Amino acid sequence: MRKVKIGAFVSMDGVMQAPGGPHEDPTMGFKHGGWVAPLADAVFGEEVGKMFSKPFDLLLGRKTYEIFAAHWPYAEGGPDDSVARIFNSITKYVATRKGLDLTWKGSMALSDAAPDVAKLRREDGPALLTQGSTDLIQTLLADDLVDEINIFTFPIVLGRGKKLFGGGSKPAAFRLIASRISPNGILIARYVRDGAVKIGDYALDPPTPAEVERREKMKREG
Repeated sequence: MRKVKIGAFVSMDGVMQAPGGPHEDPTMGFKHGGWVAPLADAVFGEEVGKMFSKPFDLLLGRKTYEIFAAHWPYAEGGPDDSVARIFNSITKYVATRKGLDLTWKGSMALSDAAPDVAKLRREDGPALLTQGSTDLIQTLLADDLVDEINIFTFPIVLGRGKKLFGGGSKPAAFRLIASRISPNGILIARYVRDGAVKIGDYALDPPTPAEVERREKMKREG
C-alpha cells in the first residue's frame, strides 16, 4: 500500500500560495509571492532534502504542475540540480479535469482526484508526495486519503491567500513524529495519521444549575 504524503510550506496563518516567486501564482490579488527565499537557511534545505530522500512519485494539482513543468525540466545543471534530477526522473500524477498538455516526461493525468488517488494508494509502489496543490490537498483531506503531513511553518503572516486547510477537511487525528526549528525560525514538523479524533470533558459532573441553563439556551438558539 502506498502512502500519501503532503509537503507544504505555510505561513503562520496557513497560507501556502506562491512560495517560490512573485510570478508563481499572483491570482486572487496575492502580492507576496516569493516569501520562502528570504527565510530559507541550511536547516530548511536539509529537511527538504530528507523529504525527497526516500522513493516517491509526485502528486500535483493542475496549476502546480504547470509551474513545475515550466521550471524543473530546465533546471538540471543549475543550483537545484539534485532536486531537478529527481523530479525529472520520477512519475508525476496530475489531478486535472481539463485538457492538459502533459509536456513533462513521466506525467500521467488523474481525471477524478479522490477515487484515482484512492486506487493508487492501494497499489504497491513509492509514496505519493504533494507539493503546492492547495485544491488537491483539500480534496485529499476531505476524503481521508492523507497518511502523513510535512509542514514547514514560516514566521510570517500573509493574510489573504490560498491556504493548506479548508472547511471541508474530514476530522482526523495526527501524531507528531519529528520536529525541528531552523535558525531563521522555520518550524518543521512531521505528522502521521493516528486514528479518529479523541475527545474529553473538563466540565463538572453533575453540571451546575448555571451550566444546565447555558446548555438549554444553546439548544434554543441553535
